Amino acid sequence: MTARSSELSAPPGAACARQVLTFSLGSEGYGVDILRVQEIRGWTPVTRIPELPPHVLGVLNLRGAIVPIVDLRLRFNLAHAQFTPLTVIIVVSVGTSSGPREFGLVVDGVSDVVDIDAQNLKETPSLGSGAAVDFIEGLAIVDGRMLIMLNVEELIRRDTEQVSPAALASVA
Repeated sequence: MTARSSELSAPPGAACARQVLTFSLGSEGYGVDILRVQEIRGWTPVTRIPELPPHVLGVLNLRGAIVPIVDLRLRFNLAHAQFTPLTVIIVVSVGTSSGPREFGLVVDGVSDVVDIDAQNLKETPSLGSGAAVDFIEGLAIVDGRMLIMLNVEELIRRDTEQVSPAALASVA
């Protein structure tokens, strides 16, 4: 059992309940730990940077900080959707090799903040060797619906590894 899976299967009485910001991509629900969220803002056009992967749309200047913006629909190979007034950018703070950094995640819409108890967290099922699900922390059942819990640290780490050093230096 890995450290992650033992964390997910803690006894019901354990103090593992946490708050999660839920959001949607298409018809699916996702969640991210609320402690990672710095702000939620409406969609704003970004400045494109050459040589970034297609799902990294570009950067925004947020109060003097240059923040890379990742389109989660493109990142997860979902069908492209037009940005609407409901489209938002969730700005999250993650630890990187160069220290804490902010990244923006473009999602279809934010739903709400929910409390997730340890007994409502399930391990990600084995989906075969070709499935890259290490950025999925687990699955949560909330009010009869399933949420895919994202590990944003791992998701962003994978993205920063894919970006060329020159392009990454230009957004740092």
